[in-house]
Amino acid sequence: MDRDRLTITLSKSLLSKIDDFIDGTKIRNRSHAIEYLIKKSLVPKVTQAVILSGGKGLNMRPFTFEMPKGLFPVGGKPILERMIELLRQSEIRDIIFSIGHLGEKIREHFGDGSKFGVKITYVMEEKEAGTAGALVLAKRYLKSDNFLVTHGDILIDLDVLDFISFHKEQGTIATIALTSVVDPSSFGEVVLNGTKIVRFIEKPEKGRQTSQLISSGFYIFNKDIFSYLPKDMPSFIEDIFPKLIEAKELSGFPFAGRWADIGTPLSYGRAIKEWGKK
Repeated sequence: MDRDRLTITLSKSLLSKIDDFIDGTKIRNRSHAIEYLIKKSLVPKVTQAVILSGGKGLNMRPFTFEMPKGLFPVGGKPILERMIELLRQSEIRDIIFSIGHLGEKIREHFGDGSKFGVKITYVMEEKEAGTAGALVLAKRYLKSDNFLVTHGDILIDLDVLDFISFHKEQGTIATIALTSVVDPSSFGEVVLNGTKIVRFIEKPEKGRQTSQLISSGFYIFNKDIFSYLPKDMPSFIEDIFPKLIEAKELSGFPFAGRWADIGTPLSYGRAIKEWGKK
């Protein structure tokens, strides 16, 4: 990497605060800590996020006959409340909820968001639109050039500011936060070449996978994404990944933090065990 040596003079009290960031792994030394803090201060401003929470949760029935998955509690808090906390910690306070099945229960719980330190706008799917269709419905509320999109049934331990900074460095239309699993056959298998995603296979055949990296369901897009989204039919975000790959407009951000997908009673049980501490 191209670097220039720089000499600076700082007060001992400020250096002491900088040293508090050194953990020996993510932040290795004082020089790394200073670079990390400067980089973080220069992260491009992203203020909006779309949370996709309109699905029927078919694999979680009969529980989802009465409660949307996003309100399932983990460690005493609904899944969606944990997501809002993650976003708020990164100063992302303008949140658009795409709701559908039992969506009024989500609206009743969160209201306008003021109780949770955010502002919430709701977009109602009158008919099944799929995740891409739901994003199209949310378009009129998006003011930022770049915005986050996440599924409403995941738990994720991610440095959101690092993720945003990475996306800006790549200059692509879309970036996916990637996690790794032993068996990707139930998810979307991702193959990386450097930082670019070169192949995406939705639910690959078991035993024929070539990568353990998968999409976490947490993305950052710029507004050019809408030129790839169908406007008049139910569709899913994953459907457009091959086109983005062909255009070399899809980056991947592997992260090492915890992740859980609340897709089945089994995965929900695991999430309660792993994330259940308040």
